[in-house]
Amino acid sequence: MPDLNRAAWRRSRPPLPLAVLSLALLHAHGAWAQDAAALDAPLVLKRTPQLTETLTPEQRGQLPSFVTGDRISGRPDLETIVEGNAMLRRGDTMIRADRLEYYQPEDLAKATGNVHVNQAGNVYEGPELQLRIETFEGFFNNVRYRFLANGGHGTAERIDFVDSNVSVARLATYTTCRAEDYPGWMPAWLLSSATLTADTEENVGVATNARMTFMGISTPPFPSLSFPLSNDRKSGVLPPVIGIDSVNGVDITVPYYWNIAPNRDATLYPTLMSKRGINLGTEFRYLEEKYHGEIRADYMPDDRLRDRDRWGIWTNHTQRFDAPYFGLDSLVGTLNINRVSDNDYWRDFTRTPSLTQRLLSNDGTLNWAKGDWSGMARALSYQTLQYAPAPIIPPYDRMPQITANYNKYDWNGFDFSINTDYSRFEAKPLTQCLGALPANSPVECQPNGERVFGVATLSRPFLTPGTFVVPKMILNSTAYQFDAPLLTNGATSATRTVPTFSLDSGLIFERDTSFFGRAFQQTLEPRAYYVYTPFRNQNYLPNYDSASNDFNFATIYTENAFSGNDRISDSNLLTLGVSTRLIDPETGVEAARFGIAQRLRFEDQLVTLPGQLPVTDRLSDILLGAQINWTPKWSVDGTVQYNPDQQTSTRTAISARYNPGPYRSISAAYRYQANSTPTSEDGNKSIDVSWQWPLNDLWGDKGKDLGPGRGQGGGRWYAVGRLNYSLQDSKLTDGVLGFEYDGCCWIGRVVLERVTTGQVTASTRIMFQLEFVGFASVGSSPRRTLTQNIQRYTPLRQPIAGPSRFTNYD
Repeated sequence: MPDLNRAAWRRSRPPLPLAVLSLALLHAHGAWAQDAAALDAPLVLKRTPQLTETLTPEQRGQLPSFVTGDRISGRPDLETIVEGNAMLRRGDTMIRADRLEYYQPEDLAKATGNVHVNQAGNVYEGPELQLRIETFEGFFNNVRYRFLANGGHGTAERIDFVDSNVSVARLATYTTCRAEDYPGWMPAWLLSSATLTADTEENVGVATNARMTFMGISTPPFPSLSFPLSNDRKSGVLPPVIGIDSVNGVDITVPYYWNIAPNRDATLYPTLMSKRGINLGTEFRYLEEKYHGEIRADYMPDDRLRDRDRWGIWTNHTQRFDAPYFGLDSLVGTLNINRVSDNDYWRDFTRTPSLTQRLLSNDGTLNWAKGDWSGMARALSYQTLQYAPAPIIPPYDRMPQITANYNKYDWNGFDFSINTDYSRFEAKPLTQCLGALPANSPVECQPNGERVFGVATLSRPFLTPGTFVVPKMILNSTAYQFDAPLLTNGATSATRTVPTFSLDSGLIFERDTSFFGRAFQQTLEPRAYYVYTPFRNQNYLPNYDSASNDFNFATIYTENAFSGNDRISDSNLLTLGVSTRLIDPETGVEAARFGIAQRLRFEDQLVTLPGQLPVTDRLSDILLGAQINWTPKWSVDGTVQYNPDQQTSTRTAISARYNPGPYRSISAAYRYQANSTPTSEDGNKSIDVSWQWPLNDLWGDKGKDLGPGRGQGGGRWYAVGRLNYSLQDSKLTDGVLGFEYDGCCWIGRVVLERVTTGQVTASTRIMFQLEFVGFASVGSSPRRTLTQNIQRYTPLRQPIAGPSRFTNYD
């Protein structure tokens, strides 16, 4: 503001709206000569260059220097000498010392006495420094340093600064342990090296003639050792992974990570198994603007366990095409491949991507959408891994499958949809199929064939705030063409048309109430659901993809008792149910839900799956369900399927979870499933318990809240585990048991895992790991096992965003 001092301007400034308008006019004044369109563009706040995280040498050279101190002397444009509380600041570099000499022609600063340097948040302290400010070249003697990115710190006899990113420390130490202020303090772990090269741009540290010391025990010297200076990725040999496994023996993996580009990387992980041989594995990941995916391949030559070569390959790829070029709104393709060498792979390699799956799908899919239309073209094939004690029926391949769907909502009050599907079903030859089935299987081998079906649905919802009535009409039409005559009637083709009518209706009542001194809004929601589908004989048709729906609250209000499209159940039944909910009126959170439902059948269901009998029960089992989330800490969920004729439960599932905060979680579940043929000891009963809990809580040490992924302070023990126990067989089926110790700058883990991979076999392994926080990990990581087995497991350390240089600004 020329011609006005600041105080006068404050007194004379207009009210805020007028001031904002004045600033906008001043901003636009210089743009009157530009395009008229630019005048209509909104004002945009821009980041000031002073807040740039990384400065280039050119930017640093254009910035002014600020010098302060008790006494300043020198010659203009030659040198400046500052004594007493001397400070020089330029850009992201600040130097503070007892005495500071700055020579302008050489851009050279010489500092002595309590020298403190802050360069973009990295701090160096010592008695003597020489540094060229713009290029950040120089040296520092007898220095203590601390890196901002991960808190790593140490000492060095001398540090040579190559530029603003690279430095070389001589006779250096390094650790991420927080320094304690008492005599004789030593970090839990310490890296000592002849030279330590730090590249903060690449976030890589390289130590030569390095020796690692942990709890007073030192390793032999390593010729060279590299480690990350932050959570960013870096290429190089990763710490070895060592484990003990009942199947593999001593298991040693030495991974190599290749950071190809910011959007591509690869990992090579050769593994030596003392009982089996060498397994060679590799994984490649990529991420582009229009496609992404990953490829993994494993190969073990001459596996001594099975006396043959073993291999596996797993890929997934997603591709987004230029949909407007084809006149579409979206066009996306996916490719998934899962193949292994033999039937025993799922049992012998339990930590591969296939885990313990025995049906490995391989498919390529092209999905498209245009307005209310959508569809896909797919080729799907399965690899079935058979196991003699528990054989499974191989599913049919779909080579190919083509679908087209139309959905129109609120069309003059109606909802209308059409779904069409063409599938070509293929299976193994007849002899192989028969050999893969159990001896008492009711399923017969069927000829390959083609199926075309169309489903048209028309509904008219009538909705009010307290009621809903939804009548619906469904017409399902299907045609088959078989490669060979059916065994049932010798036909080579078949057709089927089945209409369905359903009426879904319900009421919603609300009232204000309170329970245990807490106010709620309670609902009462009775519901009636009627379905009528006339009988059409379908039992002679093949069954390519249909199965009975599970009996639960999600399927009891559906039209068809089967999934898939080869069976449409004949139905004349009414489902009656009622539910009630307790809703917190302030937050809208559902604190509790209770429900009950039962089907009333007016006619026998004659359409069945092969080997099953018609359904003649007039009353179905009663479903009772409850879900309670009284507080965010507690959760209880239960479902009971009660048979009123036998006056007993045929299935029960009850689970509870207590999660009062991070690193504290206990979950328990009880499951019971009655056998289809009751016996004196019928049913499968199991208890499943998992936990993560600080043992320090037992003696009153509740820890500190350090934020997500940072633990709760040093010196804390955590118990982790999961036990799945069969009450019927009186044995442990699967189990995980272990402990974690957080030493602040290091974490120790020991976990024992038992996995059942068949009816009579199980594998056991023990995993040890030492994690030096911000540096490296040694041993076999149990993190994947803990995450998969423990509900809401929270890792003691998780990657977090790197801090800004302004978080450590002097």
